[in-house]
Amino acid sequence: MFRHDLPAPEWFTADDSVLGVALVFPLRGPAGIFGPTCELCARLAAEEVNRDGGVLGRQLRLVPVDGSGAPQEVADEVEALVDLGAVQGVTGWHISSVRQALAPRIAHRVPYVYTALYEGGEDTAGVFLTSETPRDQLRPAMELLARERGVRRWFVVGNDYVWPRHTARAARGYARGCGGCVAGEVYLPLGTHDFEPVLRRVERSDADAVLMLLVGSDAVRFNRAFAEYGLHARCLRLSTLMDENMLVASGPAATEDLYSTAGFFASLANRDTLDFHGQYAARYGVEAPALGSLGESCYEGVLLLAALLKRAGTLDVSAIGAAAGAVSYEGPRGLLRLRDAHVRQRIYLARADGIDFDVLTELDTHP
Repeated sequence: MFRHDLPAPEWFTADDSVLGVALVFPLRGPAGIFGPTCELCARLAAEEVNRDGGVLGRQLRLVPVDGSGAPQEVADEVEALVDLGAVQGVTGWHISSVRQALAPRIAHRVPYVYTALYEGGEDTAGVFLTSETPRDQLRPAMELLARERGVRRWFVVGNDYVWPRHTARAARGYARGCGGCVAGEVYLPLGTHDFEPVLRRVERSDADAVLMLLVGSDAVRFNRAFAEYGLHARCLRLSTLMDENMLVASGPAATEDLYSTAGFFASLANRDTLDFHGQYAARYGVEAPALGSLGESCYEGVLLLAALLKRAGTLDVSAIGAAAGAVSYEGPRGLLRLRDAHVRQRIYLARADGIDFDVLTELDTHP
C-alpha cells in the first residue's frame, strides 16, 4: 500500500498534537465532478475548527482518501489508516456501497460521519448521518408535484447499486399514496454513456415524470440526452442528487423542467448561506468550483465530527454514541441537531432556471 522509496506523507508523521480524519470523497468516476468541491468545503471546515482551538486539544488534519474505487478497496485503505493510528475519525461523501463496506470495519473503532444523501435505514453503532433520506426528501417532493403538476405516472432511471434501488422501492409506495404509480424502472452501470434505449422506454411508458437516481456525470449525460430526444417538452424530471456543478455541466438547454430536492441550495438567500458563500469565496476565490449541496455536506461532516468529539470529551466510540443525542452544531443550514444518529433538517424543492436553481418552497417533512 505504501511505497518505501518516497517521503512519508504528512499524516504518517502525525503525533499526539494532531487528530487525523480520513476524508473519503470521489476523485474519479461519475461522482468526480463534485469531488473538488467536497474537498474544499471539508478543508474550510477543518480550518474553522482549528482556529477555534481544534478538538480535544489537538489540531484536526484531513487525510484524503479516494472514495470512487471498489467498495472493499476503499474500506481496506481506510481500515489501514485506522490500524496505523493515522486517523481517529472518518467523514466524507461517497456512495452507499462504500459506506456498507466501510461501516462494519471501522465504525466500532472510530466515529464515522457519513455525509451523502442515502436510502435510509443505517443503524450501525458509531455511524452518524448528516444528509437526506427518501422519507423526508423524496416523499414530500413527489406529493407536491402530484398536487401542483398532476404527476401520476413516474419512470425511474437510476444507477445500479443500493441507493437507487432502495429509493425506487420507497418511491413506488409514495406514488401509490398520491394515486399514481411507477410505470417503469431502469438501472444502469456507473459510467453509462448511451441513454437512447432508456429514453425510448420512457417515451413508450407515457410517464409524466422521470425520477432521476443517477450520480454525477451520468446525470449530466442523461440530462443532455433527454433534452436532445425532446422528452423535456412532455415529461418533467425530479432528482434527489443534482447539485450546481452538475447543473452547469448539463447546460441551460438540458435543464428545462428539471426539479431537485435537497437540504441545501447555494441560491438560498438566507444569512447562513450567504455567510458560507463569503467564507468560501474569500478562501478559494471566485474561480473555485461551484458550491452545492454535495460539497456543503462535507463541510457539515467535519463540523459534526468535531461537535461529537467535543461533547463526549473522548475518542471512545461508545461514549460518543451515548452523548450524541445532546449534540448540535451550526453551519450553512443553520442550527442542526441529531436524532437517532441522523441530522434533522429542512428540505427544499427547487426548479432549474438555466444553470442555477430557483428555490420554490420548503417541503413539509412531516408524514
